[in-house]
Amino acid sequence: MPPSSDSQNARALAVLRIGVGIFFLIFAQYKILSTQFTLHGGFQFWINKFLTEGAAYPFMAPILRNFVLPYATTIAFLVAYGELAIGLALLLGVFVRPAIAFGLLFMLTLLFSSDYPSSAAPLWQYFGASLSHSVFALCFVTSLLADTESFWSLRRSRK
Repeated sequence: MPPSSDSQNARALAVLRIGVGIFFLIFAQYKILSTQFTLHGGFQFWINKFLTEGAAYPFMAPILRNFVLPYATTIAFLVAYGELAIGLALLLGVFVRPAIAFGLLFMLTLLFSSDYPSSAAPLWQYFGASLSHSVFALCFVTSLLADTESFWSLRRSRK
């Protein structure tokens, strides 16, 4: 008997969840296994680059300058271990809803911190500039609207 469309959709959402989780583990591993990002200025480099190149949305620039940079080391660790936590949760299928919510918040923060095309840019360039973050944000929104834990998750296998 062929699988139902609900079953196929649940599997597809599980593949999306696991795939995004793997990406987040890849993002986290270099930040955690090397101290360059967390302790030796890697995080600050990127924040300063976003600010000097005008890549931060205008409302985000003062937040980056006045809050993020003064607490850069602490926030760098939160980013690194946050990515690890999101990746593990999505990969294993545990605490998926909180991981999705934090992942969406993180992607929106990155989008507004680094994807500003300019005030003179046509509307389509806002979307083009944000692809590296908006696609992940869309994956998180899709996952919020669905039960992504019904296949291939530790939560489901314990029931």
